[in-house]
Amino acid sequence: MKKTMAAVLSLALLSLGARAEVDKKTERTWKAKCASCHGADGKGETDQGKKAGIPNYTDPAFQKSKTDDQLKAAIANGVKTDKGEMEGYKDKLSAEETENLVKLVRSFAK
Repeated sequence: MKKTMAAVLSLALLSLGARAEVDKKTERTWKAKCASCHGADGKGETDQGKKAGIPNYTDPAFQKSKTDDQLKAAIANGVKTDKGEMEGYKDKLSAEETENLVKLVRSFAK
C-alpha cells in the first residue's frame, strides 16, 4: 500500500513539474498566436483546427512522431498541408520563445 501511494504521489509531482516549466508568457503567446487553431489544450478541436486537420498534441503517437527540432522548424517556418497553411513565426518570435512553445507542446502529452 505504501509503495502504491508513493508511486501515485511521484507521478502527480512529475506531472505538476512538467507543466510548471511552462511560464505565463509562453501561455499568453500560445493563446494569442496558436490556440485559435490548435486549441487551448493542444487537441486541435477548434473549427479552424478541424478544417486544417491539425493533429492532437496530447496524443502519444503525435509526440513520438516529431522531434523538438521538427517542432521548432514548424513554428519558425510554418506548415503547408493539402488542407491548409500555418504561417511561420521566425520573424515574430525569438529562439527562446520558440523553444518555450516546443516545451508547451510537449507538456500537452503529460
